[in-house]
Amino acid sequence: MGDYRSVQLDFSAREVTIKLVYYGPALSGKTSNLVALHGRAGADARGRLMTLETQDDRTLFFDLLPLTFRAKDGDVSLRIKLFTVPGQPIHSATRRLVLQGADGVALIADSRVSETQHNADAFYDLRKNLKTNGLELAKMPMVIQFNKRDLPDVRSEAELEELAAHGEEPVYLAVATRGEGVVETLVGLLHLTWHTLDRTHQLSRKLSIDGDTLLGTAAQQLGVSTPVSDLLARRVGGRRKPLRTVK
Repeated sequence: MGDYRSVQLDFSAREVTIKLVYYGPALSGKTSNLVALHGRAGADARGRLMTLETQDDRTLFFDLLPLTFRAKDGDVSLRIKLFTVPGQPIHSATRRLVLQGADGVALIADSRVSETQHNADAFYDLRKNLKTNGLELAKMPMVIQFNKRDLPDVRSEAELEELAAHGEEPVYLAVATRGEGVVETLVGLLHLTWHTLDRTHQLSRKLSIDGDTLLGTAAQQLGVSTPVSDLLARRVGGRRKPLRTVK
């Protein structure tokens, strides 16, 4: 199956553009994640937060740009395009369209036990729409966030750790409305996405920069001074690893 990711590479201008999509059931917190990230980014490192309203849901997107970082051969500019999708079942066509050309996906799940089936439905919908777009779930960089940890009737952390141990994707815990876990989720996804693209396009060699530098700069642009290794270590499970590991 072909690779139709949308990563845009301009080696002469030393620019990389990556598309990341936040997927999940309705009201799981996709919008809250993007709003929190947009609020944390400096005014000179974010685009306008755009909204496409539908009758009962909405799609948000904005550019996190420009993340400019130093390399021995000159500055490199990274633009991260962040999108949500509407979660209501009737908006399947919109989700499929937004998902086209995605370089990485964050599946935002609701931690409440009562939402288990909705989470599962969103996962299967994601797999179906990726396949329709010529992408394979197993090859797509993906993290899972269990959001709404502040609500009653949520799955215990021990239970989520057990679930994560059986899966490949890194799992993060969050309360997106308070901004908790949103940076960890983004950095975890960017970590997987960069190294996946690096294996395909040799970005580190051609741009003379590595993933450690990229991730550290992205975190700093979001006001986080915590070492990237510590952010990545906050995941509760998942076996999928990139070719090389951030130290």
